[in-house]
Amino acid sequence: MNDGADRQGLAFGVGAYLLWGLLPLYFRLLGPIDAGEIVAQRVLWSALLVAGIVLAVRRGPQLRAAFADRKALANLIASAAFIAINWLVYVWAVLHGQVLAASLAYFLNPLLSVLLGVVLLGERMNRTQGVAVALAGAGVALFAFGSSWIALGISLSLAISFALYGLIRKTVSVGALEGLMVETTLLAPVALGYLLWLGSKQPMAFEQGAGMAAKLVLAGAVTTAPLLLFAAAARRLRLATMGMLQFIAPSLQFLLAIVVFGETLTPTRLACFGLIWAGLAVYVVGGRRPGRQSTAPATR
Repeated sequence: MNDGADRQGLAFGVGAYLLWGLLPLYFRLLGPIDAGEIVAQRVLWSALLVAGIVLAVRRGPQLRAAFADRKALANLIASAAFIAINWLVYVWAVLHGQVLAASLAYFLNPLLSVLLGVVLLGERMNRTQGVAVALAGAGVALFAFGSSWIALGISLSLAISFALYGLIRKTVSVGALEGLMVETTLLAPVALGYLLWLGSKQPMAFEQGAGMAAKLVLAGAVTTAPLLLFAAAARRLRLATMGMLQFIAPSLQFLLAIVVFGETLTPTRLACFGLIWAGLAVYVVGGRRPGRQSTAPATR
């Protein structure tokens, strides 16, 4: 991996996490509607948008190759399932006043990514990384003690699903655009089926006027842009580096939860965040010390 790829990957990664950090503002604009409908709309409009991009840049042969590669397709089926779970839980959390729990998940995710890199990719964890992961684990234990099972479930399901999604997209031998096209294509029939079922039971949010319809159509862009940036960055950077970039998104979400959405930061939750922030600080500072070995990049 060369310096140019590192810089390009870093730019892609920062852009992705900035967009994800501001995403709660978009979902709050949609109002109190069914989280499943929002996710289904995200899937369908994303699929249409990505299909247009594939046609515009003439990547049809690469897309056909991705569908023909059985191993890659199996991996993308798994990644599609993980990102669908992540989207659904995240949207539900934002709409139900659990942005703090969501932000905790994405503070945990960098260190969880490090752990997955060690366990599944054979990357090396030094003593500093071990201390950082241990501090994060203590933070999770404290959060479990001082929060509801719903909040804990949100945090853990978001952290695990997105860490596994990132792991798969790092290792699968398919480009960022083609991979997202395959994922949204796989999810589109499920999304359409859900919308048809929901429409037979109750009025749809899409029917509330042109303003709401436009916001739901925008779901394609707000979904596709950061995912493409993330997938492109994941193929250029080490898993540990991608994990550490992720503090950008939860920091923005944390501030939005407290300052904009008015969620309460209890002393127990503050202590929990403190332990996880300490783990991140230990990892970042330790990783910058001269002579410290960096984690080896995965081979492709």
